[in-house]
Amino acid sequence: MARTAQKVKLFNGRDYSWMQFNRRVLEEAEDPSNPLLERVKFLAITASNLDEYVEVRQAGLMQRIEDGDREPGYDGLRPDEALAVLTAEMHTFVAAQYRCWNQQLLPELGKQGVRLLEWDDLDEEARAFARSYFQREVDPLLTPISIDPAHPFPRVINKALCLALLLRAKRRSSAPRVLGVVTVPRALPRFVRLPAAAGCSHYLLLQDLIAQHLAGMYRGYQVLAQAAFRVTRNSNLYFEEEEARSLLETIRVELHNRRKGDAVRLEIETGADAEIVERLRVNFEISEEHIFPCDGPVNLSRLMFFYDDVPRPDLKFQPFTPKPLLLTRKSAGIFEELRHRDILLHHPYDSYDPVVNFIQQGAQDPAVVTMKQTLYRTSEDSPMFHALTEAGASKEATVVVELMARFDEASNIRWARSMEDAGVQVFHGVVGLKTHCKLALLVRRDEDGQTRRYCHLGTGNYNPVTARFYTDLSLLTADPQIAERVHMVFNYLTAHAEIDDYSPLLVAPLTMAESFLRLIRREQEHAQAGRPAHIVAKMNSLLEPSIIRALYQASQAGVEIDLIVRGLSILRPGVKGLSERIRVRSIVGRFLEHSRIFHFANGGEDEIYVGSADWMPRNLFERCEVAFPVRDAAALARIHDEILPASLADTVKARLQQPDGNYIRAGKLLKDAPAFSSQDFLLQLAEGKTGLDAIPKPRRSAAAARLAQNRATAAD
Repeated sequence: MARTAQKVKLFNGRDYSWMQFNRRVLEEAEDPSNPLLERVKFLAITASNLDEYVEVRQAGLMQRIEDGDREPGYDGLRPDEALAVLTAEMHTFVAAQYRCWNQQLLPELGKQGVRLLEWDDLDEEARAFARSYFQREVDPLLTPISIDPAHPFPRVINKALCLALLLRAKRRSSAPRVLGVVTVPRALPRFVRLPAAAGCSHYLLLQDLIAQHLAGMYRGYQVLAQAAFRVTRNSNLYFEEEEARSLLETIRVELHNRRKGDAVRLEIETGADAEIVERLRVNFEISEEHIFPCDGPVNLSRLMFFYDDVPRPDLKFQPFTPKPLLLTRKSAGIFEELRHRDILLHHPYDSYDPVVNFIQQGAQDPAVVTMKQTLYRTSEDSPMFHALTEAGASKEATVVVELMARFDEASNIRWARSMEDAGVQVFHGVVGLKTHCKLALLVRRDEDGQTRRYCHLGTGNYNPVTARFYTDLSLLTADPQIAERVHMVFNYLTAHAEIDDYSPLLVAPLTMAESFLRLIRREQEHAQAGRPAHIVAKMNSLLEPSIIRALYQASQAGVEIDLIVRGLSILRPGVKGLSERIRVRSIVGRFLEHSRIFHFANGGEDEIYVGSADWMPRNLFERCEVAFPVRDAAALARIHDEILPASLADTVKARLQQPDGNYIRAGKLLKDAPAFSSQDFLLQLAEGKTGLDAIPKPRRSAAAARLAQNRATAAD
């Protein structure tokens, strides 16, 4: 690396980058151009994101500190320093969340007839309804507890909403005050719908309804104060794999133990009695900086309820119908179609039905003799699960289920056992590695007497539900070379049988990191030789230091680099002498950008890989991942001329990363560029309402024009 690069900071902090990502999501909640209920949904997503981050990342930092780890992170901060920075950022962020709710969303909802009421606001009809609801639905589920020598503090489960009460015995005024705890039932909605006039939706917080009946639950006590609270626990899984009887049994046991993790955060209503706060703090052994006052409903992720319950489609994004797959007239079905061409699908703009149908036809077609598939996450009532279970009765069916898909372990265990009962061979991948690749392989005896392999390779989980709002790519292909290598990947997953060369596939942890570094270095060599050199990479996160260093070197050699990174990025773009030719943008909008695309100009002979892996250490070295080349001319052109140029032209939902890790909306920096939303454009394109000419020419030249120039150079 150049001498000047040695003098500058190479990486931004991971935790700061994550907080910046969640702030971009919060910006969507604050954006009045988004429909109101969508804004409420975005706010709920920020809370859900923060929950998971606290359970895993913050908990991990606290664990490292407890273990005496002082190894600095990417930004040079020790775990204790990183935790201090993260905690301060979280307090600022939580305050911003509640400002958004109280000052923006709640008033706007009220204008639309959607009101969250307090008990004193209810008329007699609403109070009578609420009392009746409490007696019928709520009271039978409550277990009031008072804390004394005979009743120790209950084991409050992770993220359960509770009411803490400060109590004093009525008959003994000199008796010490005691603490009471009531857990709000998880089986009930957090918001109680009340009678309201037509066109209006009125609600009461369930915790407020319970609070009105506390005196009846604690008849021998005077309720001096009460406050809602929630505790978040460490949700990392720890186990010794070699000592376990089986991975499945180990995960099942650790799921139970997870509920008993150490507390790492306490959320409690703003204005809670100081004695209640202190008693909870001492009980949960939480330091004061990890107590978060909540100026509104505790657990904002529950606001997602309004999105589903309020019958106001006018306050949501307009629905759309994904584009169906149309086979050519000469094809009798999907298998014949794939013998003539590859099929590239861009979800959710293209329907996910072809992927589901591919698996279902494989299960039902007697000509298909073998099916193999990976499953990382899928939907609660997955058609994939039912198809694979059906296949187990009539053909060789193999499924690699990832048991350690974080927070989906329980459902994956259920599916694994059910499929085994149905005759499916279920494997759990390579010990020590998560199976994150998205692969399906069908072996079919075709009508011409030949046996062929048909594959699906994707960037997203086999989940028809998330396919409606995650942007992902699917490739359906009968390419013999790709299919044969997919077969070898399954051999690796089921038998740990490695081969030296998986090309044209890039397979982690075996060849992927080395291959990506080689492709970046090749681009550097093209630039040094004066040939077209350009990298466009789209991913969820960018954290791998070796990849980032290679990108820095390529930038210094003259390679133009455009990175589309939705989430974390510790790379520092635009730093003189280090990364002047690197641009990083993040698109946060209606759909969650989830596809991974890697384009290399390659001196004019463009190559594009698509896959399941981000440029992160865990993807490249701790998971089984697969990236695959796009070879079909039509599929290649679609990525060249549609998907990547649209992303690089976005000035509405794109934010541009600054060297210090902050992000600024592209429209503010590129004031002369027309307003253009890539997701809106792709929706209109799928519906046939626009064409590629709608991509703004000035912005399009940053990617599409280069690609056109590369092809022209190659043609000469």
